[in-house]
Amino acid sequence: MLEAGMIYRISDSKWLSPVQVVSKRGGRTVIRNENNELILTRVVTGWRVCINYRELNAATRKDHFPLPFMDQMLERLAGRAFYYFLDGYSRYNQIVVDPMEQEKTAFTCPFGVYAYRKMPLRLCNAPATFQRCMLAIFVNSVEKWIEVFMDDFSVFGDSFETSLTN
Repeated sequence: MLEAGMIYRISDSKWLSPVQVVSKRGGRTVIRNENNELILTRVVTGWRVCINYRELNAATRKDHFPLPFMDQMLERLAGRAFYYFLDGYSRYNQIVVDPMEQEKTAFTCPFGVYAYRKMPLRLCNAPATFQRCMLAIFVNSVEKWIEVFMDDFSVFGDSFETSLTN
């Protein structure tokens, strides 16, 4: 993230948040314990680094920008001959944090203290900010040929050519 310019090193911040490493859990499997009993267990598929922004989120004024209703989106997609589902990979990392506010995203790890230039996950207003941004970009297209829900995009049309153009 440092090499990609998403974060940068800072000396200190009053908003310093700790980093936690948590397991990524996959599906479930059955294993035998020491008593030869079968136990249903979640499989750990890897590890994820999480920044604990609880203190910052508690002090943040909440943005109650509404997310679309899933049932209404599905109704607009129903009966369409063609639609494509697209996942907005690294969604939040596309939005720049105001330079005056970047210090608030500071986190500490064994390698030093860093802050984000791009919006990190787990900020309480990140979903609303991203949804507002996407609706501003697609203002003339939402409900006509695209539906946007967070980082998921459904592009649709009544013909293959129309859907491809959209």
